[in-house]
Amino acid sequence: MISQAAANAFKEIAPIIVDIIPGGAIILYTDRERFTLKIPSKVFDIAAIQEGDSLRAGSGQQQAIREKRITTEKVDRAVYGSRLIITSLPVEDDNNEVTGVISIILPRLHPIAKAFNEFAPLVANMYPEGSFMYMTDLEKIAYRQASDKFDMRTMQIGNPITENMVAHKSLSTKKVAAEEVDAHVHGVPVLITNYPLYDEDDPSQPVATFGIALPRQNALDLREMSKNLNRGMNEISAVVEELAAAASQITSNEQELSHNIMEIYNVSEEINEVLGFIRQIADETKMLGLNAAIEAARAGELGKGFGVVADEIRKLSDESKETVQKIKALTEDIKKSIEKTGKSSEQTLRSSEEQAAATEEMSASIEEIASMAEQLENIARAM
Repeated sequence: MISQAAANAFKEIAPIIVDIIPGGAIILYTDRERFTLKIPSKVFDIAAIQEGDSLRAGSGQQQAIREKRITTEKVDRAVYGSRLIITSLPVEDDNNEVTGVISIILPRLHPIAKAFNEFAPLVANMYPEGSFMYMTDLEKIAYRQASDKFDMRTMQIGNPITENMVAHKSLSTKKVAAEEVDAHVHGVPVLITNYPLYDEDDPSQPVATFGIALPRQNALDLREMSKNLNRGMNEISAVVEELAAAASQITSNEQELSHNIMEIYNVSEEINEVLGFIRQIADETKMLGLNAAIEAARAGELGKGFGVVADEIRKLSDESKETVQKIKALTEDIKKSIEKTGKSSEQTLRSSEEQAAATEEMSASIEEIASMAEQLENIARAM
């Protein structure tokens, strides 16, 4: 306990003390029934506590008066709208009777809230795209910290928590809540995550949330690029499949052409054999014509007509032999052309087979790239 004189002297320095205390404070003077003087700090005040209000039944002030000792009371949010710690010091008169108390009221902050202004400015700037950090109590935004690169100007201290906010979902479910918000809300796509913070004395009761918002423009761009890459790979893959099918058809056609060329070559050989047989007949016919001419000469006048026929037979035989030579020369030319075409066909066939193999390798590579694009999209979603 302190004396009345000391209590009166303390009034002189109380306005200074409330502003020195980190986070602010309120100093209250009471008599035995009500608040007689309130000295709030510049940064902390409770509107529900006013001079002239009666002492709350069962309060720490009443206990300090009754038991004549210093009391410390943790006050729930439901009483004054904020979680408080109230320390009450009894004041006695010259007759050692308690005439009232001096109470020092401090905001009861979660440990993260106490350290927020120290760590948030440092951590907010550690992310490549910047970040925005904030804390809420059960009703409103209580702290905010923007980074140099990113700020959420719609999130201001004192703004109420609405049902569509991630903080509300975290408080309602008592779990970590995360949500991707489109660019039309905050200007850029944002991933917002809120963590529930619990009462130190009751771990089942959330009293606040800690939130962090990360801009997702790079991740969104990366995701879009991976989608475009995947779409492009699919289109290229379809074209390659068509090329592969065409190459396969070309190979089949070349094989058939090669087979046909060999058949033509074989026919040329058969023609040459037939020509040899015709030449043999021509030679034999010429001999027959010669013998007929000899016999016609022996016959004299009677054999003149037969001699004319024999001459025509020899001429026909000579013409047949000449024709055979021309046909043979043509067939030789045909064979040479066939051989040349066959070589070209073989080269084309090998090229077609190589093209088909290259197309299959390209298709496999495209499938691998498409798979990488899909993995890239998954990484972008996880960022």
